[in-house]
Amino acid sequence: MGGYILAIDQGTTSTRAIIFDGSMQVAGTAQKEFRQIFPDSGWVEHDPEEIWESVVWSIRQALEKAGLKAADIAAIGITNQRETTLLWERETGKPLHNAIVWQDRRTAKLCEKLKKDGHEKVFVKKTGLLLDPYFSGTKLSWLLSKVKGARKRAEKGELCFGTVDTFLIWRLTGGKSFVTDATNASRTLMFNIEKNVWDKQLLEILDVPPSVLPQVLDCAAEFGVADEELFGAPIPILGVAGDQHAAVIGQACFEPGMLKSTYGTGCFALLNTGEDMVRSKNRLLTTIAYRLDGKTIYALEGSIFVAGAAVQWLRDGLKVIGSASETGALAEKADPAQDVYLVPAFVGLGAPWWDAEARGAMFGLTRGTGPAEFARAALEAVCYQTGDLLDAMHKDWKNANGDTVLRVDGGMVASDWTMQRLSDLIDAPVDRPVILETTALGAAWLAGSKAGVWPDMKAFSDAWSRDRRFEPQMDDETRERKIKGWKKAVQRTLSNA
Repeated sequence: MGGYILAIDQGTTSTRAIIFDGSMQVAGTAQKEFRQIFPDSGWVEHDPEEIWESVVWSIRQALEKAGLKAADIAAIGITNQRETTLLWERETGKPLHNAIVWQDRRTAKLCEKLKKDGHEKVFVKKTGLLLDPYFSGTKLSWLLSKVKGARKRAEKGELCFGTVDTFLIWRLTGGKSFVTDATNASRTLMFNIEKNVWDKQLLEILDVPPSVLPQVLDCAAEFGVADEELFGAPIPILGVAGDQHAAVIGQACFEPGMLKSTYGTGCFALLNTGEDMVRSKNRLLTTIAYRLDGKTIYALEGSIFVAGAAVQWLRDGLKVIGSASETGALAEKADPAQDVYLVPAFVGLGAPWWDAEARGAMFGLTRGTGPAEFARAALEAVCYQTGDLLDAMHKDWKNANGDTVLRVDGGMVASDWTMQRLSDLIDAPVDRPVILETTALGAAWLAGSKAGVWPDMKAFSDAWSRDRRFEPQMDDETRERKIKGWKKAVQRTLSNA
């Protein structure tokens, strides 16, 4: 057995398998996209079989590219798109329905009903989450109600619920392991994050039988062993964390007050608050950052539903760009005299507004507005939304201070223009790490440290290195004008406006 670690990064639009060597450098990688299914307005689904096939294919390709065999891999770490909800047969592993993706808004009316019935306070108190279609609990409730015979079968113990990590572990182990980790459990609306248990009262409100729920483990634990027949040798699965939590770990944000933001399909900022479970007064989420050796570390989180997805919209919807990599250069050519704003509420607005019924809009268009202004507006929307999250975090946590340094990762951070504009608009330094694959690296560290082939937390933290720091360059007057315009655009977009 070598010191190689395999990270499965199962994301919203693609799956990546990344093999890290003993020095935590990438030895081989492979990626496969899969379909996005839109059955109705605001609905988003994935085919679970396509997800599974993309995982197996990516792992095999990564091994081949690295010139390795499964026997060379010490452990597997899994990180995954959170809140995406699956329901399958315990006997066969066959899904009963497509996976309902975290972006999906079909349970908006159910969430409204639960609020009207006075349940939101108990959910916020126990889970740190708001009643929003984003989270898994109402998605599961919908599946149990709408799929013929599902609730009866669930009550008989014939069905399994899981987020993507649980489904993959089930498949990798041939149905031997039905488990999840504390971070993924904390995003379901069914897990009491203070007591670290599935909550009976919440399950009753959502009408979910406890028998469908997986066992909850620490982020570094023995999750099972991938079957030999899949890759040629058995491989232990020793690390699991939802993608945003894995990025906290990969960015070595282990100290209270450290902050990271990931820019993928959506954008997610997490502020480590240590063992202090901070209750937000500004509609942020209180969540489990990670749980190691039975010790729970908490975070404040702001979730933005659309970040890189706005760039995909420019490419696939409007067809004003050929590839995402063109966006920064195009934005740089935009007319500085035009203040064009995109509020990307394609699937509602996340923190700090939490408006499931809001829909996207553009403001400030003139006859002179073209592709360059559209590109700049899409990228700036991510920056403005990040600023809104940071403002809310500073209001919520007494220990947060004005000297924030934001550690960033995800596909969008490769763009120097975007990172400079982010620093300008949030008026704070932005640190881009040398290793951009921080989400996968976090999952790999969980597995590698558990396997005893990677360094401990302190040594891992010491090894974190910065590629570049972006410092604010925009003058205060310009920043204030632009932010004022953004806030006005958001207010016009809200469903109650």
